[in-house]
Amino acid sequence: MFDFEKFDVYVKSKQLVKEIATLIASLKNANSRLIDQLQRASLSIPLNIAEGAGRYSKADKKNFYIIARGSVFECVAIIDIIYEMGLLPEPQKADFYKKLEELSKMISGLINSQSK
Repeated sequence: MFDFEKFDVYVKSKQLVKEIATLIASLKNANSRLIDQLQRASLSIPLNIAEGAGRYSKADKKNFYIIARGSVFECVAIIDIIYEMGLLPEPQKADFYKKLEELSKMISGLINSQSK
């Protein structure tokens, strides 16, 4: 087992990827570019956490964690757009927001841990 696989933030980010995949499968009338971007942004979160964990220097680790956090924000924006398009009910949007906010805070902890 690789160290990053033990990170709670990594496990939660993989779960988000699955939930986004389920959402994408249900979106019939959404712009394909928007859907592709959501899929790529969600996948970027665990991938950058893993890549950052594999780096030796704190600066390198921090950079990948910052990218992962940026991908969280990108997912928030796309979820908001999908909601505004009337393709996502408010309770589902709120659920995604809650999970994304938690991931953002957890990744911020990873970022801050590299500054010490």
